[in-house]
Order: sequence, then structure tokens, then C-alpha cells
Amino acid sequence: MAILQQNEEFDADSIQEKVIGIVSDMVMHDSGFHFHTAKAQLLYAPSGCMTVTTSDRQFVLPPFRMLWIPANEIHRVNFRNMVAYRSIYFDEEYAEKHINSSLKVLQVNPLLKEMIERICFWDWVALNNNQENILKVFWNEMDDAPEEKLELKMPEDRRFKNRIEEWTKRLSIPPMLKKLAEETGAVEKTITRIFKKETGLSYQEWRQQWRLQRSIELLVEGNSIGEVSYILDFSSDSAFIEFFKKHTGSTPLQYLMKNE
Repeated sequence: MAILQQNEEFDADSIQEKVIGIVSDMVMHDSGFHFHTAKAQLLYAPSGCMTVTTSDRQFVLPPFRMLWIPANEIHRVNFRNMVAYRSIYFDEEYAEKHINSSLKVLQVNPLLKEMIERICFWDWVALNNNQENILKVFWNEMDDAPEEKLELKMPEDRRFKNRIEEWTKRLSIPPMLKKLAEETGAVEKTITRIFKKETGLSYQEWRQQWRLQRSIELLVEGNSIGEVSYILDFSSDSAFIEFFKKHTGSTPLQYLMKNE
């Protein structure tokens, strides 16, 4: 077990044990793009919210979601407020015996939450019988965990590289199409064509999905509906609530309560 300090370096590939857990409370973190050659990773935070960006997608991980990251999958972890960071690394061959999966977000039930917490605090030594039994239950729960489809395909066109970086770091929000065209010098039809080709969504649709992901982050971080509505440039609180309900089937408060 390792309790990491802010910005402390850690190399999971250099550790031979087949299951490694780490724990850290961090704030304003940016891991940069990286990958693990010998380890699959389970990423989770029981409090706070993380944004994970891969080579072509972006995911939001509130406390009721976790991310399975196969070995050699490039990824980057960002968060701005305090996050109770939990990560479990599994030897690649060991992981493949139990889960043959690509990158995906899974729902975290109370049992999985407690097992993740326990595994993260194990010593980095050979597993004993009790730990092996816990892992059997863990893998069963992983198999049954529903998948969450809330992800955002990221455009790769170089004309938007700096903008995408700002949006990933949450330094700004994607503007309306007309304003983006003015800021980048690209015509609106070109922007729409690029986003449709590279993300499967028009720019307006993509912007709405970005705002949905960001709204979940802001709500989990403790912002009020009024604050989220203002930050994300909605015309009113009721407009934000209606938007959120349209995309999730729940009001913001219902969404948070049902996932507690």
C-alpha cells in the first residue's frame, strides 16, 4: 500500500506484485498523458470528481463511477478540487484472466466501493488466502457492474488543439458556434463538418455533451444549481434543470441522490 503525496512520482510498471493499490488526497492535479505497459488500472474516487482524457475520448468520474483502463491505453487524469484518489493496478496477464475489456466506465455499488477501499490499503506483498477470496468477489462484482455510456469523443483537428486543451483543463467553456468561428477564423460550416467527421456530433451537439459532463463535475464539487447554471452560461436555473433532465432522465438533485 502507498499513500502518495501531492506530485509524488509513482511507477506502477516497476512493481512486480500482481495487485497494487495506491491512495492519495490531491487537489489541482494533471497527470499528463501516459500509459502503463505491464499493468491494467482501475481508477476511482470515493469523493470529488476526475476528468480522464484518452487519445480520442473524455470521461467524467464522479464518486459513483470508476474507469477500467487496459494496459498500454494512453490517458490523462485532471481534477481541480480535492479528490480522494484511489487506483488499483493489476498485472496485465492476471487482469486478462478475469476481465477481457477495453476502456470503459462502470457503476460502483456499495460493495464494490468497500472492496476497492480495502484493496487500495493492502501491503505490496504476495496475496494471502483471504485476499484471494476478496478478489474473487471483486471480479464477480466487476462482471455485473453496469456500464456508463457518458463519454465525449474529442476532435483531433490541429486548428482546435489549443481550444481543446483549454476545455480539458476547464480554463474556459466551448462558446456558441458563431463565436468559435470568429475566434478561430474557421467558417461555421467547416467547424460543423470537422466535428461531425471526428466526433460523430455536430459542434452544437458536442458542446451540449461537454456542458453535461462539466455540470456533473460542478454538482459533485458542491456547486449549487444557480452556480452551475451561471458558470455554464445557461439563460436561467430552470433552463439548466430542463437540459440536465433531458440528457440524464433526472433533475440534478435526483441524479446526485440516486447515486449516493
